[in-house]
Amino acid sequence: MGLGSTAKKIQGLSDRAEAMYKQVQQLQQRITNLEGEVDDTHDTVERIDHQLSEQRQLLLAIAEEQGIDGEQILAEAAIDEAELDEEPAADETDGDGDATTEPAETTQGE
Repeated sequence: MGLGSTAKKIQGLSDRAEAMYKQVQQLQQRITNLEGEVDDTHDTVERIDHQLSEQRQLLLAIAEEQGIDGEQILAEAAIDEAELDEEPAADETDGDGDATTEPAETTQGE
């Protein structure tokens, strides 16, 4: 093997190493940017959660002024939501609300 082919191989390895180094730098920059975005998103979620809590307290206070039991309404809504989550989808039940186990019959070529 001559020095020329060895030099070409070393140059090829050097080029690939440089390209990989650039890719690693780009990945590091993307990760840094993503970390910043995650931090910003976390701050936004925290702020929205705080505002939601304030709004809930305000609505409960208004409901109380109007003689409405806001906690009872929230409890009923939570129960309704839980019941909806437990029900199977409409296409998974037969007419009685029971889950179907047989595939629907189809007719071919009429």
